[in-house]
This record gives sequence, C-alpha cells and structure tokens, in this order.
Amino acid sequence: MTLRALIFDVDGTLAHTERDGHRPAFNAAFVELGLSWHWDEAFYGKLLDVTGGRERIRHYAEKFDPATFQRADFDTLLDRIHEIKTRNYQRLLAAGAIPLRADIGSLICDARTEGLRLAIASSSTPQNVVNLLRANLGPEADRWFEVIASGESVAAKKPAPDLYLWTLKALNLPARDCLAIEDSAHGLAASRAAGIPTVITRSDYTPDEEFVGACNVLAANEHLTLERLRAWHADAR
Repeated sequence: MTLRALIFDVDGTLAHTERDGHRPAFNAAFVELGLSWHWDEAFYGKLLDVTGGRERIRHYAEKFDPATFQRADFDTLLDRIHEIKTRNYQRLLAAGAIPLRADIGSLICDARTEGLRLAIASSSTPQNVVNLLRANLGPEADRWFEVIASGESVAAKKPAPDLYLWTLKALNLPARDCLAIEDSAHGLAASRAAGIPTVITRSDYTPDEEFVGACNVLAANEHLTLERLRAWHADAR
C-alpha cells in the first residue's frame, strides 16, 4: 500500500473558516437583512452538526424562528441570506482575515515537492475553496490540486461518503493509496465509509468528538508533517 494522494477537507482542517469566516459572514448578512438572528462562537459550534450553509440556515429558522420559517417567501430569503453571506466571506478572504492553520501551507508544499497528488473533498462551495487557497498560497494555488470536489459535486454531503467516492473516481486511485485529512466526526464517517485511511486534526470546534477508526488523532495545536502522515498511512495497512 503506497501513499499516492492526500485528500483534504477544508473547513476546520485547512483553516478555522467556520469560526473566523463563515460565522461572522452569516451574522453580517443577518444584520443587513434586518433579522434578529446572531450566532456566537459556542452556538455556531452546535449548528455545525448540520452540514452545509443553506441547510444550516433552514435548520435554524425551523427550530428557533418558526415565524420566519413559515413565511411564504422563505426560500427566497434563504437564497438572499446565503448570497450576502458568501459575498461577506469573500471580503474576509480578500482582507487576509482567514489564514491557513500553521502547519498546512508547509505540508502542502512538501507534498508537492515529493510528487504526491493533492485533492480537496469539501462540502463548501468551489468559490470558497479556490479563494481560500489563492488568498493564502498564491494566485495559482488551486491548480496545485488535481481534484476539487465541493458540495455542488454530489447530491449528499458529509457524513455520506459521496464526496470521497467522487474524488477517488476523479483521481482514478483506490482508497488504500490515499490518505484523508479531516477535523470532524462527520468528515471521518464520510472518508471511512469510502474506505480511505484518515488522519484527524482536531479544530476548535471538535475537541471532544469521538474519532473511532482514524489512523491518528492530533490535538488542535499539534502540527501535521508529511513524514508523520506517511508513517500513519503505512500503519493503516
């Protein structure tokens, strides 16, 4: 079993995008649209049990603001919230407000140098993924990744395995030759259901989640290195 490709999750894995990007972008959209909603850091962590921004908006409205959820124009409002939120998120990226986690840039560069193939499997939108990479690694950084599978690539988002199965097909590699890097239990469930050995790097929102079946689990302040990833992948056989 040879390690030939690294497949990265994005939100929480490449950067603390949920806490420092998506959450404030949502809150600014709520203010702009005159909604009384506000998602603080702790509460947003609970909302992350719902995968996908649109799905998160719908879930929150249904559970916490049924009057708004029952509006005849709710679907239009949902689209408008998500549109404004996406615009706000892109502004944060452009301002350099969402840096990569400390070890990720070096890991990606080392993997490229050693000829490993790179891929993304994220429930986020392609625009969010591409612009995060460009903002932190340079204007051509998205081209370093042979495959960028997003929430728009498949019908079912994580914890369903669809994103990873789609990525494996695009790479034309067996699961055993890849290593997924995730930060959440939902992500681990998706990658393992696709048969891919997986390393977990905990984020600020996943310090207490259970990660049964992971090759290794790192604390939020531990660094990933290519040498360690190779060793864990070898041990997974």
